Amino acid sequence: MRNRSGMKMAVDTDNNDIFDCIVMADEKFRGEGYEEGFKKGTHQGLQTGRRHGASHGAQLSAEISFYYGFVVTWKCLVQHTSEPKQRKRLKTLESLLGLIQNSSYEEPQSAKLKDDMGRLRSKFKQVCSILSVHTDFKDYTKTSTGASF
Repeated sequence: MRNRSGMKMAVDTDNNDIFDCIVMADEKFRGEGYEEGFKKGTHQGLQTGRRHGASHGAQLSAEISFYYGFVVTWKCLVQHTSEPKQRKRLKTLESLLGLIQNSSYEEPQSAKLKDDMGRLRSKFKQVCSILSVHTDFKDYTKTSTGASF
């Protein structure tokens, strides 16, 4: 549109700006939605990861602590007898204790930790076989269903 003096009116550019805003709104809101969703997803992922890591770390710690307590208890029971069979039991218990004490638990993602835990579990089974006791760690860690912390 032109005014009386022949000049183009600003109405055309205003209409183009309005249409540009409408067309670009979809792209703008999609980008903002993506950014907001990414931030929320990252935050939620970190929280879930922390809970998952704490849970698995606690399970690993409970397993290692159980092995340690098991070894110390059986070592006290076995070392005060003079039977020749007990020497082999004591030696195997000391071997398991050495594995527990010399394993590195600092880096949870390391392949060494995985290997160390595999050796610990194998040695625990060997000790249980020599002592003629049940080998399932899960049976030892069951708690009553009514307990809450």
